[in-house]
Amino acid sequence: MLRSAEHRPVTGGDEDPRVAELRTAVSRLTRELAAHPADFPDRAVAEEELAALAALPAGAVPEIPRLHRSLLLIAAAIGSVSALSEGLAQVRTAVELLGEPQRG
Repeated sequence: MLRSAEHRPVTGGDEDPRVAELRTAVSRLTRELAAHPADFPDRAVAEEELAALAALPAGAVPEIPRLHRSLLLIAAAIGSVSALSEGLAQVRTAVELLGEPQRG
C-alpha cells in the first residue's frame, strides 16, 4: 500500500518523492504482470506502457496528461485481471499524487 505524504521515504538527490512513489508502484506492477501466468489480448500494451513509465528520466516530474494516458491504457489492458488490481490501484494512486502540488 502507498505511504501517506508524511511517511514517504527519503530519496537521493532532488527526486520528487511522488516520482519515487510512481517508480515503486510501476516496478511492482511490472513484476506482478511478468509473474502472472495468463495471457490476455492486451498484455503487450500494458507491458509497453509500464516500460515507458519505468524509463522516465530520473529527477524529472513527468507530464501529467502523459501519465493519465498511460494509466488509462494500462487499466484498459489489465483492468479485468483481479490478481493485478492492487498493483494497478497503486499506480493509479501514484499518478494522482503527481497531479497534486508537492508538499514541502
